[in-house]
Amino acid sequence: MSVPRRSFEPRVACPLDGIRVVDMSRLVAGNAVSSQLADFGAEVIKIEEPGKGDPLRAWQTDGVSVHWKLYARNKKSVSLSLRPPRGRELLLDLISTAEVLIENFRPGTLEKMGLAPAELYKCNPRLVIVRVSGWGQDGPYKDRPGFGTLVESMSGYASRTGFADREPVLPPTALADMVAGLYGAFAVMVALRRVEVEGGAGQVIDLPLLDPLFSFIAAEAQVYKLTGKNRPRTGSRSETTSPRNVFKTKDGRYIGISASIQAMAERLFRAIGREDVIADPRFRTNTERVKNAEACEAPIVEFIAARTLEENMAAFEKAEVTASPVYDIDQFLADPHVQARGIVVDVPDAQTGSITMHTIVPRLSDTPGQLRTPAPEIGQHTAQILGQLGVSDDELQALAREGIIGLAT
Repeated sequence: MSVPRRSFEPRVACPLDGIRVVDMSRLVAGNAVSSQLADFGAEVIKIEEPGKGDPLRAWQTDGVSVHWKLYARNKKSVSLSLRPPRGRELLLDLISTAEVLIENFRPGTLEKMGLAPAELYKCNPRLVIVRVSGWGQDGPYKDRPGFGTLVESMSGYASRTGFADREPVLPPTALADMVAGLYGAFAVMVALRRVEVEGGAGQVIDLPLLDPLFSFIAAEAQVYKLTGKNRPRTGSRSETTSPRNVFKTKDGRYIGISASIQAMAERLFRAIGREDVIADPRFRTNTERVKNAEACEAPIVEFIAARTLEENMAAFEKAEVTASPVYDIDQFLADPHVQARGIVVDVPDAQTGSITMHTIVPRLSDTPGQLRTPAPEIGQHTAQILGQLGVSDDELQALAREGIIGLAT
């Protein structure tokens, strides 16, 4: 496996230069919002509890905070306790200089701290406030804890994932959080556009994990309305197109195939030497193939099982069939296309020497994002940022002794 190596880049002009984001969130969703903004030049200032930091730091593999190092790149860390009044004063001073605030406290917590949006707008009327939660800022479940697993369970996503004769399957990644993060970054840009064009006030973005994830399976609601039935889990098959599945090769590997248009289905059956299948009334149209998916797949299963992965892919690439090997992560990293595009890169890391991470997503031709700085240590930028607010060196030391702030060692 060879991953392209690159250094963090000297700062150049980026499209979100001049946008300051104060990120009070913890764990994944809020960090996903601010990570997108930071990659494209926004100054993202993480507010972290002195001595503790973002709990994302505790997600470790062999002592390495992998998730933090990836999703806190390009950010700054201010270690500040919000419990003492002076801590909240300093936060308000910082917010007055920002364009965006991100928080993911349980709904109502910000209000109890005396930091309700109405109060924040007194010091910064143009502020865009992102309020991340599990279930939303209103509704009967708003006070419930809202981790992504709960949302993935309740949203209907897990019930559609897996095989019909087995239990529902939760995603192995923080899917609900990441989906909400992408929606949130988009919403921030929409809200900032309004401020920019209209010169108007900021607004509150209510960003639960539930609503965005449900949007991924929203067609299920209309299907239920039409049929009166909950659709069963179908494994890797699709209820809308066929053939679509994962098939095992002679050498124990797997291939994913999706023949989602009629011409591709016909091309696939010609490629496996079964043009006769196309004329079979059971498989003549996509609707009929979906109804008879198992029988439709039988000749494909037979063809693929008799050949190695390499032999199958050679045949499908020659016929321009939409097929792809199912990769493990090591195979993905070694793939020549992945390497040629630099989708994954190794960058310097003080703890491990280098760390592997995804490059900037998406790619813009004229105003690209940039990998500028590694994830910060707790409080690495406390003195710098608070100094910009007029806090003297003597007060910084006094605040540190009182535990109100943390200074990098």
